Formats: sequence, C-alpha cells, structure tokens
Amino acid sequence: MTDSQKTYLVKAGEFTFSFDKKEITAMDCIQRTATDFNLIRNNRSVNATLVDTDPAGKKLTVEVEGELFEVEIKDELDQVLDKMGFGAVSGKQVKEIKAPMPGLVLEIAVTDGQAVNQGDKILILEAMKMENSIMIHTNATIKRIAVSAGQAVEKGQLLIELE
Repeated sequence: MTDSQKTYLVKAGEFTFSFDKKEITAMDCIQRTATDFNLIRNNRSVNATLVDTDPAGKKLTVEVEGELFEVEIKDELDQVLDKMGFGAVSGKQVKEIKAPMPGLVLEIAVTDGQAVNQGDKILILEAMKMENSIMIHTNATIKRIAVSAGQAVEKGQLLIELE
C-alpha cells in the first residue's frame, strides 16, 4: 500500500469520516497561525481554531465558527488495534501487548519493571517497509519483554507482558 492510499478515520462528535492522503493534500487549507486555520471546500470558507491537543490519544478540540468539536484521528494501525480489541482498553486491565501484524522488532523502548503511562511508546515494529510505533493504551508496569530487537514476529505473537 502506498503512502497516498493510507486511510485516516476521523471522528468529530457523532460524525465519522475517512480520508486518504490524496484527499487531504487536495484540500485548500491555510495555516494562519500555530492554532488558526482556514479551509476552503466546495466554494465555502471555514475558519477553525485548534483549542486543545492530546497527541498520545490522537485527539483534538477544534472550534469551528463558534462551536467546539472533539476530534479523534485514527491511522490504519489504530484501526487495526481497534479491530483486535485494543481500542477499548480503558475499562479493563490489559495484561499483554501482542503484535498487531507480522513484522520485525526494530527497537524496544521499555525495560522489565518499568512503569509506563498511557501513550508511552513501547516498541517500534517494522511491517511492510513502514516503522510503526506501538504505544500503550493504559498505565501499567512492564512485567516481561517477550521479544528482542531484530526479532521477526507473527501477528498476535506476545510482545510484552504487563502487571
């Protein structure tokens, strides 16, 4: 899959949209300041202000014409993790991190016994010539690292055990 074919799932309030890289680059969007943007679409000009960001959760609060929208952006890896059940972990205790796809472990960013927080990078998995940062979706302590850097892994293989 080429970079332009990647699909992003965007939830804004009760609405869900999907965009690919080609559609995003075709939009006429001008960044006026660090937080103010102007978008022209279908001959309509819209001003938007970025009010708040949560990069770990890939969430934004955007004000458009005086109305606030909670926006959540999910790339393809996030969508795969949702399908595997990792997207709804806030209410349950996660005990294991498994490979969302086959690949090669490039880097392990944690150690046994380390306390990690939601949004922390756990490891980097290379799959289909792309580096994917695997983030933790809850606060936890690393019990055991089951893989090593340079190791090939299969989809669903145990990567890290959590306490």
